Amino acid sequence: MPPSPAPTRPRPRDAQYLARAIALAAKGLGHTRPNPAVGAVIAKNGKILGEGWHRKAGHDHAEAAAIKDARRRGHSTRGATIYVTLEPCSKPGRVGACTDAIIAAGIAKVVYAIPDPNPKNRGKAKRALAKAGVACERFAGDKALLQAAGDLVRAFRKHILTGIPYVTVKIAMSLDGKICDDRGNAKWISSPGSRSLTGSTLRETSDAIMVGGETVRKDNPSLLSHGKRNDDLVRVVVSKSGNLPKDSRIFTDGAPNPTLVFPDPRTALVELGKMGITSVLCEGGLQLARSLAEQGFVDEWLSVLAPVVIGTLPIDKALRGKIDPASHHLSCGDSFLTVSFEN
Repeated sequence: MPPSPAPTRPRPRDAQYLARAIALAAKGLGHTRPNPAVGAVIAKNGKILGEGWHRKAGHDHAEAAAIKDARRRGHSTRGATIYVTLEPCSKPGRVGACTDAIIAAGIAKVVYAIPDPNPKNRGKAKRALAKAGVACERFAGDKALLQAAGDLVRAFRKHILTGIPYVTVKIAMSLDGKICDDRGNAKWISSPGSRSLTGSTLRETSDAIMVGGETVRKDNPSLLSHGKRNDDLVRVVVSKSGNLPKDSRIFTDGAPNPTLVFPDPRTALVELGKMGITSVLCEGGLQLARSLAEQGFVDEWLSVLAPVVIGTLPIDKALRGKIDPASHHLSCGDSFLTVSFEN
C-alpha cells in the first residue's frame, strides 16, 4: 500500500511542520531513486519561511530546496529551525552535503524524524552540525507521525541494507479464489475504485512494475499510470522463454523508459537493485507472485478481494454481491467478511 498519510489531528507546531514535510516528501515517491523521498520545512517564530522536497536524483535535496524557497520568498533563514523527514546527509554526492547547506544558511536547529538507514552514515549529521554550533535532534513525539515518515523510506531502507528492491505484490481475486475465469479473462474482477488505486496511486509511487510473460501475452497491458504520469516508471517482464509479442504495448507505446525482460524473479530483482531501483510493484500473474513469495522477496502482499463469484462462468456473467461494511472484522489473525447477493 502507499505510505500512510500523516495524521491531521491538531498537534504542537513542531509536529505540524513535520507533518507538512511528510506531505511534501510523498510527492517525490517513484521519482527519486536511488535516493529516498524526503521533505523539509523551515520555520521561525511560528511562521513557515520555506519548504521543499527531493524531486529527483541529481536535483536539490529537500533541505537545499527549502532553503532556496525561503530565499525566493525574501526570508532570512538565520536562526531558524528546519524540520526534515530523514536525517540530513553529511557527505557530498551528485549534489552538495545537506549539512553544509544548513550550516551555510545560518539555520540554528535541525529536527528530523527518521535516522539514516545506512549504518555507515547514521549519526554523522549531528556530529557535523555540532561542530558548527547547530543543534540537531530527532523528533520524539507522535508515533503515528514517525510511522508515516518511516513508511516513506521503507523501500530505500531495504535497498540500502540488502541491495534488493522492496517488493509489493498486488493480486485481485474473487470470493471463490479465482484471479480469472476459465477462459483466462481477468477484466474485470475488481471494482473501478480498486483499479484506480493500483493504476494510479501505486504505479505513481513505485520505481518499477513487474508482470509475468503470460500476463503480457494474454492481457497486453500498458502498465503505465492511469492518473498522473510517472515518466520515471520502469516496466519489467519476467519470462523464462523471453518469447513475447514484439507488438505488445509495453514495447511499442513510446514510454520514456525501455521495458526490461528477465528470465526469472531473482535475476530481475538483483539486476534492478544494481540499477538503483528501490521499489517494485508486482501486478501479475499468480505464478510470479508465488515464486517471489516462496523465495522470500515479498515485503508486502495486497489482496483485493472482490465480492464476486466466478465459478465456471465468463467473468462478465459472474455473480456480483455487496459487501456489508459492518461485517468486516479480524479474529485469530484472519479477516472475516460478509457479502450479500440478490437472488
